[in-house]
Amino acid sequence: MPVTVVVGAQWGDEGKGKIVDILSSDMDYVVRYQGGANAGHTIELGTEQYILHLVPSGILHPGSVCIIGNGVVVDPAALIEEINFLQGKNIKVDNRLFISDRAHLIFSFHKMLDKAREDQVGELRIGTTGRGIGPAYVDKVNRCGIRMTDIMDENLLRKKITARAESANVTLQKIYHQEPLKIQQMVEEAMEAAIIIRPFITDTTVMINKAIDDDKKILLEGAQGTLLDVDHGTYPFVTSSNPVSAGACIGSGIGPTRIDRITGVMKAYTTRVGEGPFPTELTGTEGDELRQIGSEYGATTGRPRRCGWFDLVIARYSARVNGLTSLALTKLDILDRFDEIKVCTTYEYKGKTVKNFPADLNILQKCVPIYLTLPGWKTSTSDITSYDDLPENARKYIEFLENQIGVHAEMISVGPMRKRIIIR
Repeated sequence: MPVTVVVGAQWGDEGKGKIVDILSSDMDYVVRYQGGANAGHTIELGTEQYILHLVPSGILHPGSVCIIGNGVVVDPAALIEEINFLQGKNIKVDNRLFISDRAHLIFSFHKMLDKAREDQVGELRIGTTGRGIGPAYVDKVNRCGIRMTDIMDENLLRKKITARAESANVTLQKIYHQEPLKIQQMVEEAMEAAIIIRPFITDTTVMINKAIDDDKKILLEGAQGTLLDVDHGTYPFVTSSNPVSAGACIGSGIGPTRIDRITGVMKAYTTRVGEGPFPTELTGTEGDELRQIGSEYGATTGRPRRCGWFDLVIARYSARVNGLTSLALTKLDILDRFDEIKVCTTYEYKGKTVKNFPADLNILQKCVPIYLTLPGWKTSTSDITSYDDLPENARKYIEFLENQIGVHAEMISVGPMRKRIIIR
């Protein structure tokens, strides 16, 4: 299948980095289609750990060409830091990494606006990473954003940054009572970054569509997850773009008829970072145990993740809105120590059964998860590479999830390293 989309099917942090890394070994092109440096894909190779925020994790495979698509918002400083990191690890990026000329840029004023808003709203904060992602998408939709193509013209870039920074200063001072930006310093820093980034910029829609025409294998990867989608997530506690599979078309510049397969990545349990309702959240010792065993801390921020049991209401919703054709189930090994494992099958709200994920957060906040308890397997799965060799109760757990979601689990991850994967 030439074009595959990999999408996070929960609240992000599902282990997409590893799945993309494994699939990338057989791909000619790997394309990131949305989000910004607020995403962190973690890949472990031997004793080395790579945390990538903007560059597609396919860069770790010498045969893959990597593209940052038009749907991504790019922080030049973060991008350059990542390029330097990869080059320091002797990973080639020249003629392997390309950036869409239509991708939008993030500047210091976006980050300041992001943090100032969160500070001002207090308890109403949505829990952003403060990376300037939301304000950059606001500028994009407000038609005052600065794009990669603007980097190619130094005079135009100076004018655009200065004008937008002056406007941001008014907001920062008058509304948020912050110190103003040092505009000239910021402009000069942007000019220096532009020199480094220019060679990577091109019309990536031409590249991707030509590659598809030439029967090349393409992997489109998203950041965050379905429940953080600005349209389909737990709004307003969401990101500012569309991580769902449909966002892959918009964020990479291809038509929907080009997509052949959509793989949803789900943890064997559920986590989320930031604010917002989380029906299966465990706040006691079980939640702490899941967090510690699973090392559930954000790859970008280090924030502890909220942990809970697997939620089938979310999983079925995600399968529907993404049109999933397969599942990649990750971190099964984290459940190895539990005597019993619970799965949320439905919610209860005011005495009524709720089968479909509600849009109203006031309802969702009051939904009580209805659990089915399954027996654990109490043995290590981390060295198993064949599905048939998994403990019987582990196979029953996976097959129960498959039957309830209606999608086959083609990949099962039992550890962070590449080799700890079961392919069915």
